[in-house]
Amino acid sequence: MEFRRLVRGRVDWPDIERVVRELADRYDRDEMRVRFLDADNWLSTPMVVDDDLFVKVITRQNTLVHTLFTTGRNLGAVSAGTEGFFERYETPYEMARHELEATRKVRELGVNAPEPIEAMEVGDLGVVVLEYLPEFRTLDELDRAAVAALAPALFEVLRTIHDAGLAHGDLRAENVLVRDGELYVIDATSVSEAGRESARSYDLASALAALEPLIGAPDAIDAALGSYSADELLAARQFLDFVAIRPDHDFEAAELKGELEKRTT
Repeated sequence: MEFRRLVRGRVDWPDIERVVRELADRYDRDEMRVRFLDADNWLSTPMVVDDDLFVKVITRQNTLVHTLFTTGRNLGAVSAGTEGFFERYETPYEMARHELEATRKVRELGVNAPEPIEAMEVGDLGVVVLEYLPEFRTLDELDRAAVAALAPALFEVLRTIHDAGLAHGDLRAENVLVRDGELYVIDATSVSEAGRESARSYDLASALAALEPLIGAPDAIDAALGSYSADELLAARQFLDFVAIRPDHDFEAAELKGELEKRTT
């Protein structure tokens, strides 16, 4: 437990108070109610302010952990036969600014995402402020029928992002929120311009991996084929072993690969 706290980069209470005071000054609020989220997030300390702001506080330790994760992911990409395409951040503020800009770009495409408000630097901390979405559930909190109904929409969202020349880079069930029957995409990571074609195949592999344990390989592939060609699914297949070694994905890689081969050849 102590190791996890160290690696996650715990924010000291005086620093939290400093961030909250800065927010109160910027948004002209005399008092602010802060609620910390019980989230297993290694890259920031998330909190809800006044039930309308979602705030992430990013430390230098969080930036270091992201660098370590990025190195591991790029090694995984190399093992899949392509150059590494994940990019790291130099500072906490750079991480915060990227999340704000990525969220803004996604919304400009017409994809649902929290409204981006501001990225700022408070001391040596990075802080990103987004709209708080109340009463949402993540994709993996829904029952099978609900996920199956939403799966085609997930690939439509990915297609929209990919057709705009972008990539998400960290698509997991936890990064797809469902509110009032609509999908919201969060937590896009940074990928290099040169590696975006590979990153889009990786996105597709990640989406299939996220859906397989929820609705099964055949239904996941059916949903994908509504927005992607058989050739695009085959290109994504090379990344499934890489996705499978990530601790935040748990799916039957052999079954999914076998079903892809059967359906696309």
